[in-house]
Amino acid sequence: MPQNALLEMKQIEIQFPGVNALDKVDFNLRAGEIHSLLGENGAGKSTLIKCLTGVNQMDSGTILLDGKEIHPQSPQDAIDLGISTVYQEVNLCPNLTVAENIFVGRQPMRHRQIDWKEINRRAKELMSRFHLDIDVNRPLSYYSTAIQQMVSIARAVDIQAKILILDEPTSSLDENEVQLLFEVMRDLKKEGMGIIFITHFLDQVYAVSDRLTILRNGHLVGAYDIEDISKVELVTQMVGKDIDTIFNLKRADVDPEAPYMLTASHIGVPGKVEDVSINLKKGELIGFAGLLGSGRTETAEMIFGVTKTNSGEIEVDGKKAEIKTPYDALMRGMAFCPEDRKLDGIIGDLSIRENIALAVQARRGFLHPLSRQEQNELADKYIKALGVATPDAEKKINELSGGNQQKVILARWMATDPKILILDEPTRGIDIGAKAEIQRLMLEMCGDGVSVIFISSELDEIIRCSNRVIVMREREKVAELNGETCTQSQILSIIAEGAQGTGGAAQ
Repeated sequence: MPQNALLEMKQIEIQFPGVNALDKVDFNLRAGEIHSLLGENGAGKSTLIKCLTGVNQMDSGTILLDGKEIHPQSPQDAIDLGISTVYQEVNLCPNLTVAENIFVGRQPMRHRQIDWKEINRRAKELMSRFHLDIDVNRPLSYYSTAIQQMVSIARAVDIQAKILILDEPTSSLDENEVQLLFEVMRDLKKEGMGIIFITHFLDQVYAVSDRLTILRNGHLVGAYDIEDISKVELVTQMVGKDIDTIFNLKRADVDPEAPYMLTASHIGVPGKVEDVSINLKKGELIGFAGLLGSGRTETAEMIFGVTKTNSGEIEVDGKKAEIKTPYDALMRGMAFCPEDRKLDGIIGDLSIRENIALAVQARRGFLHPLSRQEQNELADKYIKALGVATPDAEKKINELSGGNQQKVILARWMATDPKILILDEPTRGIDIGAKAEIQRLMLEMCGDGVSVIFISSELDEIIRCSNRVIVMREREKVAELNGETCTQSQILSIIAEGAQGTGGAAQ
């Protein structure tokens, strides 16, 4: 058994129909370490964690905890063994208070009644450990995603977990919230907890991890001390390709005489975003940069009719457009892939075929249903074009990895042959290879004359892909930069200090 191993998973194998999900994979975790589990979507990370937490039963292999063999049959079994998981989507009860969420199912009792005073006292004490002074009697929904994540972790800590699994915990957090989470992780590490950290943000891996393990296509690539592997080597190992090959992308070549496909003049909604103006040429890709809550998503939602504007005008393809609903936008050749694919994008219990056909069916009208043959042809075309990893189009979309779900949502809108495509965080929570594929698809669509608005929190991909970059701060447009000449430091300076774009501005 490896030195100081708290957990050892040996020769883990699991097969699904047509897929060898894990092939003799080894993994070990030491007490008092943060260990990143890395790989592309579909590499086997989630499957390995589901074996550990009793969601999936392995076909062969051994799991040892503190040197003793364990056989978790359900998530509750895993919790009873001291293995807790905090998922990317907070899976607590938003209508219950913070205190109730922490202690639900195991409330302290007094005289055969729930001891609410003790629950609130202990909840307050727990949250203070996480550097948070909040009212634990407020509903969980009152607080930000970051605080909700901390409540999930507090619950895991209070049940005396030996192992804490954090599955993409930072995907919806801003930089300050990420640093707060890292402080908490380091505190728990000092107390001897073993932490498995799953993320696609490689900078975060190097900021907080002691070791990392890489999986690829269900196989173990290797385990490394963090100081023994560079970021370039890590990406190459994860994807199986050289990093220059992965990101061999070229910005859209926009004709200077190209017509404007979208012009939004002084649009706004009081209290959200006010007085924003943008224009977008045919075949152009504009990137939106800014912190979470800066107004990027709100602007996109106004353009697409999710939020009705109170002021300003929108023109599409040179004609004034009254866009009061998403249907109005859809009928004018616009498409919108939302930020939260779980909530606003996929319909989990429907098949890939059905999810792809939705937007085409909506535009056609439900009195004129797509035939099964038409649906099959659409699904087969885009599964092949986008490289969706699935045995067939009838697989439920909620059984796909995050990156493949994102490809299906993109396929849904590509099937409508849009003139204007709005993508809100299309690469969030997916691996580096899938990111590159989606970026390549965006640029190919621009080459075919589609105009793209691309929102991302990752400045390197905004700069890599954009012809122009619009910078948002505090729900205002504060700069517009040339995508070919702007830099990350320039954008960060504008976001942080309110500096105006110079030298590359295209106002």
